[in-house]
Amino acid sequence: MLNSREAFMRINWQMWSGGMSDQDLSTIFSEASKVKIEAARTFNNADTKTRSSDVAWLTGNNVVQGIIWKYVKAANDNVFSFNIENLAHIQYTEYHAEKGGHYSWHHDINWDNSEAWDRKLSVTVQLSDPSEYEGGQFEFGECETPDASSRLKGTVLVFPSYLQHRVLPITRGTRKSLVAWFEGPRWQ
Repeated sequence: MLNSREAFMRINWQMWSGGMSDQDLSTIFSEASKVKIEAARTFNNADTKTRSSDVAWLTGNNVVQGIIWKYVKAANDNVFSFNIENLAHIQYTEYHAEKGGHYSWHHDINWDNSEAWDRKLSVTVQLSDPSEYEGGQFEFGECETPDASSRLKGTVLVFPSYLQHRVLPITRGTRKSLVAWFEGPRWQ
C-alpha cells in the first residue's frame, strides 16, 4: 500500500542496486575490450568543458544489448509504458581523475534530431566498485537523485531520456560505466 506522499509522487527512474550478475559484468568488459576507446563527444561535438571521458561504442553488439534490454523492458513494462523498441546506442565509458572526468548537466535527447526515432529510455550500469574512485556522483536535476547504493558495482538505473542529469568530476581513480539509449518513434 502506498503512503500519501508515494501516491502522488511521479516515478522518475527505476533502479536495481547491485543487480547485474558478475557473469553479465564480465561479458560487458570482454565485449568493451574488443573495440577502440576514444575521447567522448556530445552529439558529434568535442567539448571538454561539458564532457571529459573516454568511450567505446558497442552499438550493434547483440550480446550486450540483450543483457541490458531485460532491465529496460522491465522498467518500461512496470513504470514508464513508453513506445520503445529493442533499438539502442550503447557506450562503454571511462571517467579518469587525471583527465578531469565529468559530464555537466545534459539531457540524452537531441531535440534537433531530424530522424524518425527519439531516445526514450536511458540506462546506466555501474561497472566500477566504489572503492576504485572518488567523486563521480550521478545526479538528476529535476527529480530526486538515487541514494548511495547507486554506486554499487552492477547497479542498473533506467530513466526517461528527457531528464536532466550529470556526473560530477572524478577526484581519484577511474569510474567505468555502460550507458545506452533505447529508442522509439518521435515524441508527440
